[in-house]
Amino acid sequence: MNDPLDMTVMYAMHDALRRDLGHLARITSRADRDPREALRAAVGWDLLKDGLRVHHRAEDEALWPALRGNLAGRPCDLALLEAMEAEHGALDPLVEALDRALSDPGATQRSLGDLADSVITGLTGHLAHEEEAALPLVQEVVTQEQWAHFGQVHAERIGRGAPRLLPWLLDGAKEQTITKMLALLPGPARRSYEHQWLPAYAELDPWGAMWAG
Repeated sequence: MNDPLDMTVMYAMHDALRRDLGHLARITSRADRDPREALRAAVGWDLLKDGLRVHHRAEDEALWPALRGNLAGRPCDLALLEAMEAEHGALDPLVEALDRALSDPGATQRSLGDLADSVITGLTGHLAHEEEAALPLVQEVVTQEQWAHFGQVHAERIGRGAPRLLPWLLDGAKEQTITKMLALLPGPARRSYEHQWLPAYAELDPWGAMWAG
């Protein structure tokens, strides 16, 4: 029996996305102020979009093709993979529509709320579907080499965004998750995280405490 794949990074990313969807929901559900004022200035909204883009592009490029290649003769499982890809494709236009609405002076607070609800519902449902159905399948058929390649692609897509995206990813994570994630970094990057990236992120106030609280 093969050793199980270490999905620490996968679940850390899912947790970070859910965390920020909660901030998005709180901001766009407030009736006392225009959420555009907060979201246009919120570093958290940009980080959410960047994190989602990195994660989904890495899956599309490296994980789903590996899974497809290992599922020959299993039409039901291939149908699940097609559903994952379709959910990715449906989420992108929703995020883009909300982004456009933030710059549209004619957009109403209700329309912004509806768009935000669509993003939140769509992404929350996708993450749950992936964890309940796709990740067990990944554990079953994806090899350690294929999983390592996916991790490499994921890291490459973060690339120069690491000084902001890594502290964002680990914001509020369990100590065990943080330890595992930092152990993946070379020594210089780990020291940069501890002494530069994390303190800089702490100064960002990504969602605006007065809005997200």
